[in-house]
Amino acid sequence: MSGFFGAIANQDCVYDVFYGTDYHSHLGTKRAGMVFYNKKDGFRRSIHSLEDGYFRTKFEPDLAKFSGNSGLGIISDTDPQPIMFNSHMGRFVIGFGKPHGQY
Repeated sequence: MSGFFGAIANQDCVYDVFYGTDYHSHLGTKRAGMVFYNKKDGFRRSIHSLEDGYFRTKFEPDLAKFSGNSGLGIISDTDPQPIMFNSHMGRFVIGFGKPHGQY
């Protein structure tokens, strides 16, 4: 089952998103990703396969490179997410999943 967790705060929210997304992870998920934004570095993203390990062990080494007061974590059954793209309006990051019960 897919899930997501996001936060926008007045201070750094990396650990909030990390633990919130970890709460959604469970056996059977295939991929996960996290993205954070700060004004200095822009978007920082990391995506890992969870087919051979757990969310926490895959993403703990990445926490040092993340900072920002807005972030998004995605757990996905199918696709590597979040997706980052550029448009004429700027850079965007999105995540998507199937509605609960739709298989």
